[in-house]
Amino acid sequence: MLLIKNVKILTASEKDHDKADILIQDGKIAEIAENISEEGCSIINGEGLIAAPGFIDAHTHLGMWEDAIEFEGADGNEMTDPITPEMRAIDGINPMDRTFKDAYIAGVTAVGSGPGSSNVIGGQFAAIKTWGICIDDMIIKSPVAIKCAFGENPKRVYGDEQRKTPMTRMATAALLREALMEAEEYVKGREAENEDDRPDLNFRWEAMIPLIKKEIPLKAHVHRADDIFTALRLAKEFDLDVTLDHCTEGHMIPDHIKASGKKALVGPSLSERAKFELKNLTFETPGVLASKGVEVSIITDHPVIPIQYLPLCAALAVKAGMTKEDAFRALTINPARALGIEDRVGSIEKGKDADIVLWDADPLEFSSEVKYTIINGEVVYKK
Repeated sequence: MLLIKNVKILTASEKDHDKADILIQDGKIAEIAENISEEGCSIINGEGLIAAPGFIDAHTHLGMWEDAIEFEGADGNEMTDPITPEMRAIDGINPMDRTFKDAYIAGVTAVGSGPGSSNVIGGQFAAIKTWGICIDDMIIKSPVAIKCAFGENPKRVYGDEQRKTPMTRMATAALLREALMEAEEYVKGREAENEDDRPDLNFRWEAMIPLIKKEIPLKAHVHRADDIFTALRLAKEFDLDVTLDHCTEGHMIPDHIKASGKKALVGPSLSERAKFELKNLTFETPGVLASKGVEVSIITDHPVIPIQYLPLCAALAVKAGMTKEDAFRALTINPARALGIEDRVGSIEKGKDADIVLWDADPLEFSSEVKYTIINGEVVYKK
């Protein structure tokens, strides 16, 4: 058992604690209270420190584009077909990449990682811990979403030199609509009462079943406002759950996003306006959306922004007008909900995974440092 004594606790739940103890047993949070017995426990003195839930980045490509490797370590885009829902992130992630260590040293204990945005449908995202050597032991939940992309990226990959569809936003939407229709028909066929009426197993459409049944969302790469509207239109047409990832122009249409009830995963904002879709990029976006009641997560899109700068991105959002409370939730419970893993991580509560980070100051202050990172109840980093 591990006992953290006399620590200030930011729970990302209903009640914070100015000074309390956290008992960890069998990788879980067993108790939060004052003056918990030390008998049989290893002790961390939390005096003067702040305990926070491990931060979560709900949209990365961690381990799929490896650090300092140009080609061999690039496994995020299967650019041979614009429709590839059967691609699984867990088959492409290399947990030996050193950016995993960068993550947990910076207090990021879980991420959503998956395919990039070259394909209209890129494949399946997974939620994983950032500590471990075998991906199978790091999985929290897989799949957590089916990745799709609107806007410039699929047009650029298939429609420029190759002269293949999609060349336009119309074609991207049409290809996605066609795939969703086929997946719906496949689901209906597989559930037919008469076995002879059921279609043969199809690996591609099997991957779409959790999406069609609303067990996982469509993870939509959308920057421009018109692409956000297209994603919402298709989600309504096919009765799908969807998250609005990047949401760069979300601050221009906050009332529409609020009315949709969908989650916004905002970022990467700490980057240049390298393409037309980013001309309205601003750190004001997460604060504007959160002020309207949209559930916002802040993301790095690692390696676009290195994963260790996730807390910095939240701090810059606060500087641009977001409240500290909203920014803190955008790194903790909100991304956990966006990935469908809030039953295990995202807050410091009894029964949840013991993914806890001890900071020497407010985690959203530029000068704050991580003193301990605890994942699954184990101290994986100590400064």
